[in-house]
Amino acid sequence: MTPFPIPAFSDNYIWAMHDGQRAVVVDPGEPAGVLAWLASEAVSLDTILITHHHPDHTGGVAELRERTGARVIGPVRETMPEPLQRVDDGENVTVLGHNFTVIAVPGHTLGHIAYFCPDVSGEPLLFCGDTLFSAGCGRLFEGTPAQMHASLSRLAALPDNTWVCCTHEYTLANLRFAQAVEPNNQALQAHARKCADLRSLGKPTLPSNLGLEKSINPFLRCTEPDVVRAATIRAPEVNHPDAQAVFATLREWKNQF
Repeated sequence: MTPFPIPAFSDNYIWAMHDGQRAVVVDPGEPAGVLAWLASEAVSLDTILITHHHPDHTGGVAELRERTGARVIGPVRETMPEPLQRVDDGENVTVLGHNFTVIAVPGHTLGHIAYFCPDVSGEPLLFCGDTLFSAGCGRLFEGTPAQMHASLSRLAALPDNTWVCCTHEYTLANLRFAQAVEPNNQALQAHARKCADLRSLGKPTLPSNLGLEKSINPFLRCTEPDVVRAATIRAPEVNHPDAQAVFATLREWKNQF
């Protein structure tokens, strides 16, 4: 199975996979694109996974459930479109014969979760909602910098070959910020050129890869000397910043970038 990004709204992706007969979709903010994809692939919707409560991730759930009978799985500590199976950190769910572990990743919202499978068609796979983006991370609408830094650290500990399925096409904007933080990062420069080419052809920059993100994403590089230096210049009042303080500085900087 290969994850496929169904475009929604202006920059959302609804991730979808199928095994030839049954499908799973993640964070369906609207139903039309999902229904069209199901028809084009001639598959039935088995499961809907939800990472957090924002409407652009849940707005299509009720209609999809009604029209397909799909089961819905979502976080235990968020307001969700009922009925659904609620899951918490460390629990496992079986989706299309694959075992996904639930990872609590508070920060963007307080009850945000991610879903990780160690082997989908030979590769690990992560559905991370709005916590980790390519070259970026989600805004802190409900959580604290400490919570988000801890959440990103949990995700960064997954295998480097993990496919990272983010839910927004924010990559080019994130890369511009990342280059402001680390202008001498050669891997970052190369990836920015690649992504610009993809977008010029109307292609998605996602899924990403965790090993790549650890080489280009400043929010995963809060102990790298160049990133620490950039944060210190941005916030000179922060003396001897640790990784959490560097993250907080970067997040505030990105908010204003």
